[in-house]
This record gives sequence, structure tokens and C-alpha cells, in this order.
Amino acid sequence: MKNVFSIRDKSILVGLYLSKFDDEALSALGFRGFNEAFNTLGYSIGSKPASIKNYRDEFDPLFPNQRKGWHKRPIREYCKKFYDDFSKLKFGSFTELIKSLVFDNYDIEKITAKVEKKDMSETVAKRLVTGKAAEEYFKINYKLVSNFMNYELKDTTNLACGFDYKLSLEKDFYCIEVKGLNANSGGIALTEKEFYVASELKKKYCLFVVMNFIEKPNHQFFFDPLNSKLTFKKVERKVIQINYSTTI
Repeated sequence: MKNVFSIRDKSILVGLYLSKFDDEALSALGFRGFNEAFNTLGYSIGSKPASIKNYRDEFDPLFPNQRKGWHKRPIREYCKKFYDDFSKLKFGSFTELIKSLVFDNYDIEKITAKVEKKDMSETVAKRLVTGKAAEEYFKINYKLVSNFMNYELKDTTNLACGFDYKLSLEKDFYCIEVKGLNANSGGIALTEKEFYVASELKKKYCLFVVMNFIEKPNHQFFFDPLNSKLTFKKVERKVIQINYSTTI
């Protein structure tokens, strides 16, 4: 279902969902407020956070809530079509639709979760901030880093190679690992492979941290992060993977 919808379609559906179910929608996805939802869901689907808010406001006059929305004009025709087609969806079904829009291969994930009995308790909000929302933010904003001007971007998120993106310019390159934080501070972790690759590549490895999805996302970046102002502590767990955590 995910590939059927354009970015605008997804934005409209997210706005409709947030308008209709209001605080119940925020709770189901793990958001503490609408601003966090606009930022996180917007970046995750490749839309502007303001667009998500505008579509929510578009539908607000059609639902019983305290917001007035765009009450001074009729709903736009293309939005009315989505209202007619989707507004009767029950809460559980609409929530599953939204998850299918923001997560790649969500239908496969649901099947494997049942087979492998995975823990699905992590909220949508946390998963998006620590994954897709932060990565989409990076793809939009990486050229703001002067070192990355004119570099060609290659997505390596599915290669399990110890970094998320490779930037190339002729023979030069950088490898980028993207992390996300809800607030302006918090803990992040490098996997054992990420830590090893960072130690080998040094200044060619950049840790790009996207922060503050709760209010307005911004970023910090660290070249050669293991020899930067960050201090990493080795954390060994009984589960197979080894993480290295730090605080920003």
C-alpha cells in the first residue's frame, strides 16, 4: 500500500488521521505533542512539517475538537476526496495505515514479528526519530555542512556496513552515520561495527546527530567522532551485540 501514495497523499492522510483522532493518535504513535508529530512524521515521509500541520488544520472543522482549523473557507476538493474515502476508517485500521506509510516494508515486518516473536513495544515516534526521520533530515540538509558541498550521496542504510551514507567527490569521500534525538540532548549508541569503522576511517567518518524533533530539528556533526569531544563508554550486554554509548 505504501507505494500507491505520493508524498502529498501521505501528508493528507497523516493530517486527516491527526485531526480525526487528535490526542488518541498522538498517544498511539508515542508523541508527546503535535509539534513533535509534525516534525517526525513530516521528515519521515519526505514532506515539510508545516504541510502536515496545514492538512490537519484543513480537516479540523469536520471533526469535534477545540481547534478551529481552516473554518473560514470550504475544504479543498482533493482533500475532500481523502475525507470521503478514509474518514470512516476505525482507529486501529487507520493507525496501521499510517504505520505502513512511514515504515518501509511494514507488511513484511508484521509477518516476521509474528514468526520471530519480536518485541514491538518501542513507539513509532522513537523508531522514526532514531531512524527514518533523522535520515531524511540528513538527506535534505547535508549540504549545509561546508565539507559536503558538491558531494554525491549514496544511501548505504541497507548494507550493514557501519555507516548510513557515503558522500563522494572524484577520489575523495566521507562516510556518514546518522543518529537522532527527540530533545537537544540525550544518549546515542554506536554498534560494534560502527565503532570499528569509525576507528579505521577517522576523519573520513562523520557522526551526524539530528536533535530536537520535539520543537524544531537541528543538527551537530563530528568528524573522527572517537577522537572528538565525545567520550564513548563500552557497554557489553548478554545479547550478542556490543554498543558504545555517549551523551551529547
